[in-house]
Amino acid sequence: MAEPYTGSIAAFLVALLVGGLAIYVSANLVVGSDDYGHAVVTALLGAIGWALTSWIPLVGPLLALVVWVGIINWQYPGGWGNAALIGVVAWLSALVILYVVDAAFGLGVGAFGVPGA
Repeated sequence: MAEPYTGSIAAFLVALLVGGLAIYVSANLVVGSDDYGHAVVTALLGAIGWALTSWIPLVGPLLALVVWVGIINWQYPGGWGNAALIGVVAWLSALVILYVVDAAFGLGVGAFGVPGA
C-alpha cells in the first residue's frame, strides 16, 4: 500500500523539476549557465523565499518578488538587471513547459520556484 503522502511528494518533485528547468533554460539564455542542478537549487530557494514573504499583508507579493529576484541575483552572475531578466524568461519558460507537459500528459502541475507558473 502506498504511503498517504506519496502523491504530494511526487507532485512537489515534478513541480520543483519543472521550476528548475525553467530557471535552467533562462539562466542558460541570459548568462550562459549550464548547470541544471544549480537551477533546481535556485528554484527551491526561490520557492522558500516566496513562501516566507508573500503572506505579508499589503507588501507581501511585491516583497516576495524582490526576494525571488534577489535569490536569482545571489545564484547567478550579472547583477540585478540580469537577475530580473532571468526571472522574466524563467516565468515565460515555465508557462511553455507547463503547457507542453499538460498537453502531453494532462498532469496539471505547477512549477515551484517560479512565481505565478
